[in-house]
Amino acid sequence: MKSIKVFSPATVSNVACGFDIMGFAIDSPGDEIIVETNNENNLQIINKTNIELPLEPDKNVTTIALKSMLEKMNSLQGFTVTFTKKIPVGSGIGSSAASAIAGVFGANELLEKPFTRMQLIDFAIEGEFATSGSRHADNVAPAMLGGFTVIRSYEPMHIFSIPYPEQLFCVVVHPQIELTTKEMRKVLPLEVPLKVAIKQWGNVAGLIAGLTTNNLKLISSSLTDFIVEPIRSKFIPGFNNIKNVALFNRALGCSISGSGPSIFAICENEDIAKKVGYAMKEVCNSILLNADLYISKINKEGIKEIKYEYPF
Repeated sequence: MKSIKVFSPATVSNVACGFDIMGFAIDSPGDEIIVETNNENNLQIINKTNIELPLEPDKNVTTIALKSMLEKMNSLQGFTVTFTKKIPVGSGIGSSAASAIAGVFGANELLEKPFTRMQLIDFAIEGEFATSGSRHADNVAPAMLGGFTVIRSYEPMHIFSIPYPEQLFCVVVHPQIELTTKEMRKVLPLEVPLKVAIKQWGNVAGLIAGLTTNNLKLISSSLTDFIVEPIRSKFIPGFNNIKNVALFNRALGCSISGSGPSIFAICENEDIAKKVGYAMKEVCNSILLNADLYISKINKEGIKEIKYEYPF
């Protein structure tokens, strides 16, 4: 048997104005997943964490993505996937995406890399579809590639990475409530007024330009979502107060991560990020809302192999 242990990072998707087309990876939290070959010609799941996961291969995002990859190869190779999950399920920071890419990345490494990282994203999307009901790549792409990514098109798939100021830090506050992607998509409008869409397009363009040119003022003025945040924020207790205190403490911008309930803030350096994070957490404490706090650099590597000694 061959095995590999991988670190799969959490991600922030949408990035305020870029619904379904923008995302970035963060250093913490992240899942640690072991992928190993087996001689059973099937897919097996072992859960070594207190986070409840589906153990049936046809219901787990990791093995669904892995099955898609093996079918493309016409391979009957069996794999066992062992989870140590640290990204809470339903948190809005890419828990399912981290799991989906871990399986295909690990198996691809063990099979001598028949696919590129970009090709692996297609298989990971199949896992995302199983949990959310939609084929979106704004979590799996940054988790796979690292940094900031943009999905220019889904048909055909066209994803590219963009440069960004390396001093940026991200704050994530994760309230202890669960909002599923599938349910949060149901509350979104099917139509958007043209004037609102124009403002949103302007912010997407401004955010990309600000990131690539290291223009912090442009980044800050572009991190506003006119379409999704006004609707989804109603499901997050204390959202407006949390956002306001983040901006007061000099965050460049603050919005909902993914479908929520996590709230992210982008900051120009670590010192500001710490002040912003503690202030956001204090608001949660003041309304008796249990919440986890993560303060992290932007993860520029994406998923990676980590040292692992197999216990023979």
